[in-house]
Amino acid sequence: MLLARGCRLPWGPRPLLAAVRALCSPTEPRRPFRAGGAPWKSRDPFQEFEKEMVKFRDKLREALPGSDWSPFVVSRNLPPEQADIVIVGGGIMGWSIAYWLKMKEPQKNALRVVVVERDLQYSKASTVLSVGGIRQQYSMPENIQLSRFSANFLRLVNDYLGVVNQPPVDIQFNPMGYLFLASEEGAAILEENVQVQRTEGAKISLLSPAQLKRKYPWLNTDGVALASCGLENEGWFDPWLLLNAFRKKALSMGVYQSNGEVISFDSAFRELITSYGEVINFSRIKYVMVQMPDSLEYTTIQCSIVVNAAGAWSGKVAEMAGIGTGPPDTMLGVKLPVEPKKRCCVYPFIVFHASDTWSVVSKVSLCPPLAPRYVYVFHCPNGPGLECPMLIDTTGAYCRREGLGGNYLGGLSPEEEEEPDAQDLEVDNEFFQEKVWPKLSHRVPAFESLKVKNAWAGYYDYNTFDQSPVIGTHPLVENLYFASGFSGHGLQQSPAVGEAVAELILNGKYKAIDLEKFSFNRLIKGEKALERNII
Repeated sequence: MLLARGCRLPWGPRPLLAAVRALCSPTEPRRPFRAGGAPWKSRDPFQEFEKEMVKFRDKLREALPGSDWSPFVVSRNLPPEQADIVIVGGGIMGWSIAYWLKMKEPQKNALRVVVVERDLQYSKASTVLSVGGIRQQYSMPENIQLSRFSANFLRLVNDYLGVVNQPPVDIQFNPMGYLFLASEEGAAILEENVQVQRTEGAKISLLSPAQLKRKYPWLNTDGVALASCGLENEGWFDPWLLLNAFRKKALSMGVYQSNGEVISFDSAFRELITSYGEVINFSRIKYVMVQMPDSLEYTTIQCSIVVNAAGAWSGKVAEMAGIGTGPPDTMLGVKLPVEPKKRCCVYPFIVFHASDTWSVVSKVSLCPPLAPRYVYVFHCPNGPGLECPMLIDTTGAYCRREGLGGNYLGGLSPEEEEEPDAQDLEVDNEFFQEKVWPKLSHRVPAFESLKVKNAWAGYYDYNTFDQSPVIGTHPLVENLYFASGFSGHGLQQSPAVGEAVAELILNGKYKAIDLEKFSFNRLIKGEKALERNII
Protein backbone atom coordinates (compact mmCIF):
# COMPACT_ATOMS: atom_id res chain seq x y z
CA MET A 1 0.00 0.00 0.00
CA LEU A 2 1.38 3.36 -1.08
CA LEU A 3 0.83 6.47 0.98
CA ALA A 4 0.95 10.03 -0.22
CA ARG A 5 3.68 12.23 1.17
CA GLY A 6 2.59 13.84 4.44
CA CYS A 7 -0.07 11.20 5.19
CA ARG A 8 -0.20 9.77 8.70
CA LEU A 9 0.53 6.09 9.23
CA PRO A 10 -2.68 4.26 10.09
CA TRP A 11 -1.10 2.26 12.94
CA GLY A 12 0.90 5.17 14.39
CA PRO A 13 4.63 5.34 15.32
CA ARG A 14 4.55 3.09 18.43
CA PRO A 15 5.13 -0.27 16.65
CA LEU A 16 8.21 1.16 14.91
CA LEU A 17 9.67 2.45 18.19
CA ALA A 18 9.09 -0.93 19.78
CA ALA A 19 10.97 -2.60 16.94
CA VAL A 20 13.91 -0.23 17.37
CA ARG A 21 14.00 -0.92 21.13
CA ALA A 22 14.17 -4.65 20.40
CA LEU A 23 17.35 -4.12 18.39
CA CYS A 24 19.02 -2.28 21.25
CA SER A 25 21.10 -4.08 23.89
CA PRO A 26 18.77 -5.40 26.65
CA THR A 27 21.39 -4.62 29.30
CA GLU A 28 21.99 -1.06 28.16
CA PRO A 29 19.73 1.37 30.09
CA ARG A 30 17.99 4.01 28.10
CA ARG A 31 19.43 7.45 28.71
CA PRO A 32 17.97 10.71 27.44
CA PHE A 33 20.02 12.54 24.89
CA ARG A 34 21.56 15.74 26.20
CA ALA A 35 23.06 18.46 24.14
CA GLY A 36 26.39 19.97 25.21
CA GLY A 37 29.58 18.47 26.68
CA ALA A 38 28.77 18.34 30.38
CA PRO A 39 28.75 14.52 30.65
CA TRP A 40 32.21 14.30 28.92
CA LYS A 41 34.06 16.72 31.15
CA SER A 42 34.79 14.08 33.81
CA ARG A 43 35.93 11.38 31.36
CA ASP A 44 39.34 10.94 29.59
CA PRO A 45 38.75 9.25 26.21
CA PHE A 46 42.40 8.09 25.95
CA GLN A 47 42.29 6.50 29.38
CA GLU A 48 39.04 4.75 28.50
CA PHE A 49 40.62 3.50 25.27
CA GLU A 50 43.63 2.05 27.11
CA LYS A 51 41.37 0.20 29.54
CA GLU A 52 39.38 -1.31 26.69
CA MET A 53 42.58 -2.37 24.91
CA VAL A 54 43.83 -4.14 28.05
CA LYS A 55 40.54 -6.06 28.19
CA PHE A 56 40.86 -6.88 24.50
CA ARG A 57 44.40 -8.22 24.92
CA ASP A 58 43.31 -10.42 27.82
CA LYS A 59 40.43 -11.86 25.81
CA LEU A 60 42.75 -12.41 22.84
CA ARG A 61 45.23 -14.30 25.03
CA GLU A 62 42.44 -16.52 26.34
CA ALA A 63 41.07 -17.17 22.86
CA LEU A 64 44.45 -17.99 21.29
CA PRO A 65 46.53 -19.87 23.88
CA GLY A 66 50.05 -20.65 22.70
CA SER A 67 49.75 -18.46 19.61
CA ASP A 68 52.33 -15.77 18.87
CA TRP A 69 49.92 -13.80 16.62
CA SER A 70 49.16 -10.30 17.79
CA PRO A 71 47.56 -7.28 16.10
CA PHE A 72 50.05 -5.08 17.93
CA VAL A 73 53.58 -4.33 16.82
CA VAL A 74 56.07 -6.01 19.18
CA SER A 75 59.85 -5.59 19.08
CA ARG A 76 61.47 -8.70 17.59
CA ASN A 77 64.20 -8.54 20.22
CA LEU A 78 61.81 -8.86 23.13
CA PRO A 79 60.96 -12.38 24.33
CA PRO A 80 57.48 -13.23 25.59
CA GLU A 81 56.72 -12.34 29.19
CA GLN A 82 55.91 -15.96 30.05
CA ALA A 83 57.32 -19.28 28.88
CA ASP A 84 57.29 -22.89 29.93
CA ILE A 85 60.95 -23.49 29.13
CA VAL A 86 63.79 -21.00 28.64
CA ILE A 87 66.93 -22.33 26.95
CA VAL A 88 70.03 -20.25 27.64
CA GLY A 89 72.26 -20.52 24.59
CA GLY A 90 71.28 -20.65 20.93
CA GLY A 91 74.09 -22.87 19.65
CA ILE A 92 73.60 -26.31 18.16
CA MET A 93 72.79 -27.85 21.56
CA GLY A 94 70.18 -25.24 22.50
CA TRP A 95 68.33 -25.48 19.19
CA SER A 96 68.45 -29.28 19.22
CA ILE A 97 66.82 -29.34 22.67
CA ALA A 98 64.20 -26.82 21.53
CA TYR A 99 63.42 -28.92 18.45
CA TRP A 100 63.01 -32.16 20.41
CA LEU A 101 60.83 -30.48 23.04
CA LYS A 102 58.39 -29.39 20.34
CA MET A 103 58.59 -32.80 18.67
CA LYS A 104 57.70 -34.57 21.90
CA GLU A 105 55.20 -32.13 23.41
CA PRO A 106 51.95 -33.94 24.32
CA GLN A 107 49.88 -31.81 21.95
CA LYS A 108 50.55 -29.04 19.48
CA ASN A 109 51.43 -25.70 21.10
CA ALA A 110 51.33 -27.27 24.55
CA LEU A 111 54.79 -25.85 25.34
CA ARG A 112 56.07 -22.32 24.96
CA VAL A 113 59.83 -22.63 24.44
CA VAL A 114 62.18 -19.63 24.26
CA VAL A 115 65.82 -19.78 23.09
CA VAL A 116 67.96 -16.85 24.27
CA GLU A 117 71.15 -16.17 22.28
CA ARG A 118 73.32 -13.08 22.63
CA ASP A 119 75.15 -13.39 19.27
CA LEU A 120 72.82 -14.22 16.39
CA GLN A 121 75.73 -13.71 13.99
CA TYR A 122 77.54 -16.62 15.72
CA SER A 123 80.87 -14.86 15.20
CA LYS A 124 82.53 -16.61 18.16
CA ALA A 125 80.25 -19.61 18.54
CA SER A 126 81.86 -22.99 19.16
CA THR A 127 79.44 -24.62 16.72
CA VAL A 128 80.41 -22.76 13.56
CA LEU A 129 84.14 -22.70 14.42
CA SER A 130 84.19 -26.48 14.76
CA VAL A 131 85.93 -28.80 12.30
CA GLY A 132 82.56 -30.56 11.95
CA GLY A 133 83.52 -34.20 12.49
CA ILE A 134 81.43 -37.14 13.67
CA ARG A 135 82.82 -40.51 14.78
CA GLN A 136 82.03 -43.59 16.82
CA GLN A 137 85.60 -44.27 17.87
CA TYR A 138 85.24 -43.64 21.62
CA SER A 139 86.04 -45.75 24.66
CA MET A 140 82.81 -45.10 26.63
CA PRO A 141 79.65 -46.94 25.49
CA GLU A 142 77.49 -43.85 26.14
CA ASN A 143 79.55 -41.72 23.75
CA ILE A 144 79.41 -44.41 21.08
CA GLN A 145 75.63 -44.69 21.44
CA LEU A 146 75.17 -40.92 21.23
CA SER A 147 77.22 -40.65 18.04
CA ARG A 148 75.51 -43.65 16.44
CA PHE A 149 72.10 -42.06 17.05
CA SER A 150 73.34 -38.73 15.67
CA ALA A 151 74.78 -40.39 12.57
CA ASN A 152 71.41 -41.95 11.79
CA PHE A 153 69.75 -38.57 12.41
CA LEU A 154 72.08 -36.91 9.91
CA ARG A 155 71.41 -39.61 7.34
CA LEU A 156 67.67 -38.87 7.61
CA VAL A 157 68.10 -35.16 8.26
CA ASN A 158 65.35 -34.11 5.84
CA ASP A 159 62.83 -36.40 7.52
CA TYR A 160 63.58 -34.66 10.82
CA LEU A 161 64.45 -31.08 9.90
CA GLY A 162 62.77 -30.52 6.54
CA VAL A 163 60.42 -27.52 6.45
CA VAL A 164 57.40 -27.40 4.14
CA ASN A 165 57.88 -25.16 1.08
CA GLN A 166 61.58 -24.75 1.89
CA PRO A 167 64.58 -26.22 0.00
CA PRO A 168 65.77 -29.62 1.27
CA VAL A 169 68.42 -29.66 3.98
CA ASP A 170 71.94 -30.40 2.75
CA ILE A 171 74.64 -30.45 5.43
CA GLN A 172 77.29 -31.56 2.89
CA PHE A 173 78.15 -34.74 4.74
CA ASN A 174 81.40 -36.47 3.71
CA PRO A 175 81.30 -40.13 4.87
CA MET A 176 85.05 -40.75 4.64
CA GLY A 177 85.56 -41.93 8.23
CA TYR A 178 88.21 -41.33 10.87
CA LEU A 179 91.65 -42.95 10.68
CA PHE A 180 93.46 -43.24 14.04
CA LEU A 181 97.17 -44.13 13.93
CA ALA A 182 98.80 -45.78 16.96
CA SER A 183 102.44 -46.14 17.83
CA GLU A 184 103.81 -49.33 19.35
CA GLU A 185 103.00 -48.08 22.86
CA GLY A 186 99.41 -47.18 22.00
CA ALA A 187 98.46 -50.20 19.88
CA ALA A 188 97.04 -52.27 22.76
CA ILE A 189 94.80 -49.45 23.95
CA LEU A 190 93.59 -48.81 20.42
CA GLU A 191 92.63 -52.47 20.09
CA GLU A 192 90.73 -52.40 23.41
CA ASN A 193 88.78 -49.36 22.30
CA VAL A 194 87.83 -51.02 19.01
CA GLN A 195 86.44 -54.02 20.89
CA VAL A 196 84.13 -51.72 22.88
CA GLN A 197 83.08 -49.91 19.70
CA ARG A 198 82.23 -53.16 17.92
CA THR A 199 80.23 -54.36 20.93
CA GLU A 200 78.09 -51.21 20.61
CA GLY A 201 77.46 -51.90 16.93
CA ALA A 202 80.04 -49.60 15.35
CA LYS A 203 81.78 -50.90 12.23
CA ILE A 204 85.49 -50.26 12.79
CA SER A 205 88.34 -51.90 10.92
CA LEU A 206 91.83 -52.58 12.34
CA LEU A 207 94.64 -52.16 9.84
CA SER A 208 98.26 -53.29 9.96
CA PRO A 209 100.96 -51.04 8.47
CA ALA A 210 100.98 -53.14 5.30
CA GLN A 211 97.19 -52.95 4.93
CA LEU A 212 97.33 -49.24 5.66
CA LYS A 213 99.86 -48.69 2.89
CA ARG A 214 97.74 -50.61 0.35
CA LYS A 215 94.60 -48.70 1.26
CA TYR A 216 96.24 -45.27 1.43
CA PRO A 217 99.38 -45.31 -0.74
CA TRP A 218 100.00 -41.61 -0.10
CA LEU A 219 100.56 -42.32 3.62
CA ASN A 220 103.96 -42.82 5.25
CA THR A 221 103.60 -45.65 7.79
CA ASP A 222 106.89 -45.14 9.63
CA GLY A 223 106.32 -45.45 13.39
CA VAL A 224 102.76 -46.81 12.97
CA ALA A 225 102.05 -50.17 14.61
CA LEU A 226 98.27 -50.29 14.20
CA ALA A 227 95.42 -48.17 12.81
CA SER A 228 91.64 -48.10 13.20
CA CYS A 229 89.30 -46.88 10.48
CA GLY A 230 85.57 -46.18 10.67
CA LEU A 231 83.74 -47.96 7.84
CA GLU A 232 80.40 -46.13 8.20
CA ASN A 233 78.66 -43.34 10.13
CA GLU A 234 81.88 -41.32 10.37
CA GLY A 235 83.09 -38.28 8.49
CA TRP A 236 82.44 -34.55 8.60
CA PHE A 237 79.81 -31.98 7.61
CA ASP A 238 79.16 -28.23 7.59
CA PRO A 239 78.34 -27.15 11.18
CA TRP A 240 76.64 -23.92 10.11
CA LEU A 241 74.22 -25.74 7.82
CA LEU A 242 73.17 -28.14 10.58
CA LEU A 243 72.77 -25.32 13.11
CA ASN A 244 70.64 -23.33 10.69
CA ALA A 245 68.52 -26.38 9.87
CA PHE A 246 67.78 -27.01 13.57
CA ARG A 247 66.99 -23.33 14.08
CA LYS A 248 64.65 -22.99 11.09
CA LYS A 249 62.77 -26.17 11.94
CA ALA A 250 62.35 -25.20 15.59
CA LEU A 251 61.11 -21.72 14.64
CA SER A 252 58.61 -23.25 12.21
CA MET A 253 57.30 -25.38 15.09
CA GLY A 254 56.62 -22.34 17.26
CA VAL A 255 59.84 -21.89 19.24
CA TYR A 256 60.56 -18.27 20.21
CA GLN A 257 63.96 -16.72 19.55
CA SER A 258 65.26 -13.88 21.70
CA ASN A 259 68.38 -11.88 20.91
CA GLY A 260 69.86 -10.94 24.27
CA GLU A 261 72.10 -12.00 27.12
CA VAL A 262 70.87 -13.67 30.29
CA ILE A 263 72.27 -11.57 33.15
CA SER A 264 70.56 -13.00 36.24
CA PHE A 265 67.85 -15.22 37.70
CA ASP A 266 65.15 -14.45 40.24
CA SER A 267 64.57 -17.54 42.39
CA ALA A 268 62.29 -18.74 45.17
CA PHE A 269 63.82 -20.61 48.12
CA ARG A 270 62.69 -23.18 50.66
CA GLU A 271 64.41 -25.01 53.52
CA LEU A 272 64.44 -28.67 54.43
CA ILE A 273 65.72 -29.85 57.81
CA THR A 274 66.94 -33.45 57.84
CA SER A 275 66.61 -35.91 60.72
CA TYR A 276 70.21 -35.03 61.62
CA GLY A 277 69.33 -31.37 61.98
CA GLU A 278 71.08 -30.38 58.74
CA VAL A 279 69.49 -27.49 56.86
CA ILE A 280 69.29 -27.93 53.07
CA ASN A 281 68.27 -24.97 50.93
CA PHE A 282 66.38 -25.67 47.71
CA SER A 283 65.74 -23.06 45.05
CA ARG A 284 63.59 -22.72 41.97
CA ILE A 285 64.16 -20.21 39.19
CA LYS A 286 61.05 -18.11 38.59
CA TYR A 287 62.26 -15.30 36.34
CA VAL A 288 65.05 -15.02 33.76
CA MET A 289 66.45 -11.52 33.23
CA VAL A 290 67.53 -10.85 29.64
CA GLN A 291 69.50 -7.77 28.63
CA MET A 292 68.85 -6.47 25.13
CA PRO A 293 71.85 -6.18 22.76
CA ASP A 294 73.67 -2.83 22.66
CA SER A 295 71.31 -1.43 25.26
CA LEU A 296 70.83 -0.98 28.99
CA GLU A 297 67.26 -2.21 28.63
CA TYR A 298 66.37 -5.63 29.99
CA THR A 299 63.24 -7.71 30.24
CA THR A 300 62.10 -10.63 32.37
CA ILE A 301 60.66 -13.99 31.39
CA GLN A 302 58.56 -15.90 33.89
CA CYS A 303 59.23 -19.59 33.37
CA SER A 304 58.88 -23.10 34.78
CA ILE A 305 62.14 -24.67 33.55
CA VAL A 306 65.57 -23.34 32.55
CA VAL A 307 68.07 -25.26 30.41
CA ASN A 308 71.73 -24.24 30.64
CA ALA A 309 73.12 -24.81 27.14
CA ALA A 310 75.42 -21.79 27.14
CA GLY A 311 78.46 -23.74 25.94
CA ALA A 312 81.80 -22.34 27.08
CA TRP A 313 80.00 -19.87 29.35
CA SER A 314 77.80 -22.46 31.09
CA GLY A 315 79.81 -22.13 34.29
CA LYS A 316 78.96 -18.43 34.51
CA VAL A 317 75.26 -19.13 33.94
CA ALA A 318 75.33 -21.78 36.69
CA GLU A 319 76.78 -19.24 39.13
CA MET A 320 73.79 -16.96 38.46
CA ALA A 321 71.61 -19.74 39.90
CA GLY A 322 73.83 -19.93 43.00
CA ILE A 323 75.70 -23.08 41.94
CA GLY A 324 79.24 -23.08 43.25
CA THR A 325 78.65 -20.07 45.52
CA GLY A 326 78.17 -22.03 48.76
CA PRO A 327 80.80 -23.24 51.24
CA PRO A 328 83.35 -25.62 49.63
CA ASP A 329 82.24 -28.65 51.68
CA THR A 330 78.56 -28.39 50.64
CA MET A 331 76.59 -29.42 47.55
CA LEU A 332 75.97 -25.78 46.69
CA GLY A 333 79.71 -25.19 46.84
CA VAL A 334 80.36 -27.59 43.93
CA LYS A 335 80.83 -25.56 40.75
CA LEU A 336 79.92 -26.47 37.23
CA PRO A 337 83.55 -26.92 36.04
CA VAL A 338 83.05 -25.60 32.51
CA GLU A 339 85.14 -22.79 31.10
CA PRO A 340 86.16 -21.52 27.65
CA LYS A 341 89.30 -23.03 26.15
CA LYS A 342 90.56 -22.54 22.66
CA ARG A 343 89.62 -25.50 20.53
CA CYS A 344 91.86 -28.45 21.40
CA CYS A 345 93.41 -31.14 19.25
CA VAL A 346 93.38 -34.91 19.59
CA TYR A 347 94.70 -36.79 22.60
CA PRO A 348 94.45 -40.23 21.02
CA PHE A 349 95.94 -42.74 23.41
CA ILE A 350 95.65 -42.38 27.17
CA VAL A 351 95.97 -45.01 29.87
CA PHE A 352 94.03 -44.72 33.14
CA HIS A 353 95.21 -46.33 36.34
CA ALA A 354 92.89 -47.28 39.19
CA SER A 355 93.44 -43.84 40.71
CA ASP A 356 91.96 -42.19 37.59
CA THR A 357 95.16 -40.29 36.87
CA TRP A 358 96.59 -39.44 33.47
CA SER A 359 99.43 -41.62 32.23
CA VAL A 360 101.32 -40.92 29.01
CA VAL A 361 101.97 -44.09 27.05
CA SER A 362 104.36 -42.40 24.66
CA LYS A 363 106.18 -39.12 24.85
CA VAL A 364 104.87 -38.07 21.45
CA SER A 365 101.47 -39.79 21.41
CA LEU A 366 99.63 -37.56 23.88
CA CYS A 367 98.94 -33.83 23.97
CA PRO A 368 98.41 -32.02 27.29
CA PRO A 369 94.76 -31.82 28.35
CA LEU A 370 94.59 -28.01 28.42
CA ALA A 371 96.40 -27.35 25.12
CA PRO A 372 94.45 -25.13 22.70
CA ARG A 373 94.22 -25.85 18.99
CA TYR A 374 94.46 -23.72 15.89
CA VAL A 375 92.72 -24.82 12.70
CA TYR A 376 94.63 -24.13 9.49
CA VAL A 377 93.35 -24.25 5.92
CA PHE A 378 96.03 -25.12 3.39
CA HIS A 379 96.22 -25.94 -0.32
CA CYS A 380 98.11 -28.86 -1.83
CA PRO A 381 97.31 -29.74 -5.47
CA ASN A 382 99.08 -33.12 -5.23
CA GLY A 383 97.60 -34.11 -1.86
CA PRO A 384 95.33 -37.08 -1.04
CA GLY A 385 92.18 -37.42 -3.13
CA LEU A 386 88.54 -38.12 -2.36
CA GLU A 387 89.40 -41.17 -0.25
CA CYS A 388 91.20 -39.02 2.33
CA PRO A 389 89.70 -39.61 5.81
CA MET A 390 90.00 -37.52 8.96
CA LEU A 391 93.59 -38.50 9.77
CA ILE A 392 94.72 -38.54 13.41
CA ASP A 393 98.50 -38.99 13.61
CA THR A 394 100.47 -40.53 16.50
CA THR A 395 101.90 -37.07 17.20
CA GLY A 396 98.48 -35.48 17.68
CA ALA A 397 98.59 -33.70 14.31
CA TYR A 398 95.43 -34.10 12.25
CA CYS A 399 94.12 -33.22 8.79
CA ARG A 400 91.19 -33.85 6.49
CA ARG A 401 90.11 -32.90 3.01
CA GLU A 402 88.08 -29.69 2.60
CA GLY A 403 86.06 -29.62 -0.58
CA LEU A 404 87.29 -30.79 -3.98
CA GLY A 405 89.91 -28.19 -4.90
CA GLY A 406 92.97 -29.61 -3.17
CA ASN A 407 92.22 -27.84 0.10
CA TYR A 408 92.66 -29.36 3.57
CA LEU A 409 92.07 -28.57 7.22
CA GLY A 410 94.70 -29.42 9.80
CA GLY A 411 96.33 -28.55 13.08
CA LEU A 412 98.11 -29.67 16.24
CA SER A 413 97.92 -28.95 19.95
CA PRO A 414 100.74 -26.74 21.24
CA GLU A 415 102.75 -27.89 24.22
CA GLU A 416 101.45 -26.77 27.61
CA GLU A 417 104.10 -24.05 27.97
CA GLU A 418 103.09 -22.68 24.53
CA GLU A 419 99.42 -22.36 25.40
CA PRO A 420 98.15 -18.90 24.35
CA ASP A 421 95.60 -16.73 26.10
CA ALA A 422 92.10 -18.17 25.78
CA GLN A 423 90.49 -14.72 26.12
CA ASP A 424 90.85 -14.05 22.40
CA LEU A 425 90.74 -16.02 19.17
CA GLU A 426 94.01 -14.83 17.67
CA VAL A 427 95.99 -17.39 15.66
CA ASP A 428 99.77 -17.89 15.72
CA ASN A 429 100.63 -18.48 12.05
CA GLU A 430 104.27 -19.25 12.82
CA PHE A 431 103.12 -22.22 14.87
CA PHE A 432 102.07 -23.97 11.68
CA GLN A 433 105.45 -23.48 10.03
CA GLU A 434 107.45 -24.61 13.05
CA LYS A 435 105.27 -27.34 14.60
CA VAL A 436 102.41 -28.51 12.39
CA TRP A 437 103.94 -28.62 8.94
CA PRO A 438 106.93 -30.90 9.79
CA LYS A 439 104.62 -33.52 11.35
CA LEU A 440 102.04 -33.46 8.56
CA SER A 441 104.63 -33.56 5.79
CA HIS A 442 106.34 -36.52 7.48
CA ARG A 443 103.08 -38.48 7.55
CA VAL A 444 101.87 -37.28 4.10
CA PRO A 445 104.94 -36.52 1.95
CA ALA A 446 102.82 -34.66 -0.63
CA PHE A 447 102.27 -31.94 1.99
CA GLU A 448 105.85 -30.78 1.48
CA SER A 449 104.47 -28.41 -1.16
CA LEU A 450 101.40 -27.11 0.69
CA LYS A 451 100.52 -23.43 1.14
CA VAL A 452 98.52 -21.99 4.05
CA LYS A 453 95.44 -20.03 2.94
CA ASN A 454 93.53 -19.30 6.16
CA ALA A 455 93.35 -20.11 9.88
CA TRP A 456 91.07 -19.72 12.90
CA ALA A 457 90.68 -20.69 16.53
CA GLY A 458 87.52 -21.73 18.35
CA TYR A 459 86.30 -22.31 21.89
CA TYR A 460 85.61 -25.57 23.66
CA ASP A 461 83.09 -25.69 26.49
CA TYR A 462 85.86 -27.42 28.39
CA ASN A 463 85.02 -29.53 31.45
CA THR A 464 88.07 -29.22 33.70
CA PHE A 465 86.88 -32.09 35.93
CA ASP A 466 86.94 -35.01 33.49
CA GLN A 467 86.42 -33.58 29.96
CA SER A 468 82.99 -35.28 29.74
CA PRO A 469 79.61 -33.53 29.46
CA VAL A 470 77.30 -32.56 32.31
CA ILE A 471 73.73 -33.54 31.39
CA GLY A 472 70.62 -33.53 33.55
CA THR A 473 69.32 -31.78 36.67
CA HIS A 474 70.89 -30.17 39.72
CA PRO A 475 70.00 -31.66 43.13
CA LEU A 476 69.30 -28.28 44.75
CA VAL A 477 68.14 -26.01 41.91
CA GLU A 478 64.99 -27.94 41.13
CA ASN A 479 64.09 -26.64 37.67
CA LEU A 480 67.57 -26.18 36.15
CA TYR A 481 68.84 -28.64 33.53
CA PHE A 482 72.36 -28.90 32.11
CA ALA A 483 73.65 -29.72 28.63
CA SER A 484 77.23 -28.47 28.60
CA GLY A 485 80.89 -29.34 29.09
CA PHE A 486 81.22 -31.56 26.02
CA SER A 487 84.89 -30.60 25.58
CA GLY A 488 84.82 -30.77 21.80
CA HIS A 489 82.26 -33.40 20.75
CA GLY A 490 79.02 -31.51 21.45
CA LEU A 491 78.33 -30.77 17.78
CA GLN A 492 78.36 -34.39 16.67
CA GLN A 493 76.29 -35.55 19.65
CA SER A 494 73.77 -32.68 19.64
CA PRO A 495 70.89 -34.56 17.93
CA ALA A 496 71.04 -37.39 20.48
CA VAL A 497 71.61 -35.16 23.53
CA GLY A 498 68.75 -32.89 22.48
CA GLU A 499 66.36 -35.83 22.48
CA ALA A 500 67.71 -37.13 25.81
CA VAL A 501 67.24 -33.78 27.57
CA ALA A 502 63.72 -33.45 26.13
CA GLU A 503 62.89 -36.93 27.45
CA LEU A 504 64.21 -36.02 30.89
CA ILE A 505 62.17 -32.80 31.01
CA LEU A 506 58.91 -34.27 29.72
CA ASN A 507 59.07 -37.80 31.17
CA GLY A 508 61.36 -37.41 34.17
CA LYS A 509 63.74 -40.10 32.85
CA TYR A 510 65.85 -41.11 29.87
CA LYS A 511 64.34 -43.53 27.35
CA ALA A 512 66.52 -43.95 24.25
CA ILE A 513 69.99 -43.66 25.85
CA ASP A 514 70.73 -43.70 29.58
CA LEU A 515 73.01 -40.74 30.35
CA GLU A 516 72.97 -40.90 34.16
CA LYS A 517 76.76 -41.36 34.08
CA PHE A 518 77.02 -37.72 32.96
CA SER A 519 74.83 -36.28 35.75
CA PHE A 520 75.86 -33.42 38.04
CA ASN A 521 75.87 -35.87 40.96
CA ARG A 522 79.21 -37.29 39.82
CA LEU A 523 80.78 -33.89 40.45
CA ILE A 524 79.49 -33.95 44.03
CA LYS A 525 80.74 -37.49 44.58
CA GLY A 526 84.05 -36.86 42.83
CA GLU A 527 83.49 -39.72 40.38
CA LYS A 528 84.98 -39.04 36.96
CA ALA A 529 83.50 -40.21 33.67
CA LEU A 530 86.74 -40.64 31.76
CA GLU A 531 86.87 -40.92 27.99
CA ARG A 532 90.13 -42.16 26.45
CA ASN A 533 89.64 -40.74 22.97
CA ILE A 534 89.13 -37.00 23.46
CA ILE A 535 89.10 -34.66 20.47
